[in-house]
Amino acid sequence: MRRRSQLVPWKVAGRVSERMPTGDDVVRETGWVFNNATGDDLTLAEFVATGDDEVPAYLETFGLRGDHTQQQRLVEIGAGIGRMTCAFTREFGSVVACDLDQGFLERCHETVGRFGKPDRLRTLEVANGRTLDLPPNSADLAFSYITLQHCEEDDALELASEAVRVVEPGGKIALNFRGPGFGDRIVVPAGAVVRSMYRVPKVGDWLSRQRPVTRLAWQASRLHPDQVIGPLSPQLTDIQVWKNPSSRLSAVDAAMRTFEGVNPHHWWLVAEVT
Repeated sequence: MRRRSQLVPWKVAGRVSERMPTGDDVVRETGWVFNNATGDDLTLAEFVATGDDEVPAYLETFGLRGDHTQQQRLVEIGAGIGRMTCAFTREFGSVVACDLDQGFLERCHETVGRFGKPDRLRTLEVANGRTLDLPPNSADLAFSYITLQHCEEDDALELASEAVRVVEPGGKIALNFRGPGFGDRIVVPAGAVVRSMYRVPKVGDWLSRQRPVTRLAWQASRLHPDQVIGPLSPQLTDIQVWKNPSSRLSAVDAAMRTFEGVNPHHWWLVAEVT
């Protein structure tokens, strides 16, 4: 079966990461890790520190943090090499870190081994890019950040549905999406063109080291809150959409909330599973 184009850049980037000696080499040589920056002065510790800052900020803002979290089970959709996973293993009793590529997950183990609590970590490969091989009611929180915008629309919606499925009643979901914008008429089609280039082996490896190109290739979908909430609303309560104060985004069946820490182009769905 021909691999869907949206999965190719992830798989190539995973292979590139896997071939490097250490996680420090990954952050030094791949610009997509440090926002276009590469260089010998970058470290995995600095990369993890950015996640250490963001994780408690989001958990506190969304009302998901407390003494009880030490006994809770978290599923992270889109763990990558473990930038936020380390903090999650310190916050939660157990963490299942999910990603499309096994190469990323091997790096995630390395990262958590150095900066987190590896005894609380389990990894899960999402080989088809849309379903989680986990039983229902197996988590207290499903969390995803800067991942679902990299999935084509159908897969992003399926992963959102999967997040609800694996969380037990009374648990929560916190899912990050990128909303529609004026530039999408250019960016999304251009991303599809660039993704086709990743099928060329040597070209794909080189592209995976270039942050601007990789970032463009990963832009696969834009979703409005109503597109996500509509199919899921029968299974959710206390539905909130969190956005940047400058955003004009609105939703029909959700309470609107604002947080300066949300990217102006992004929004979060935070809700309780019924």
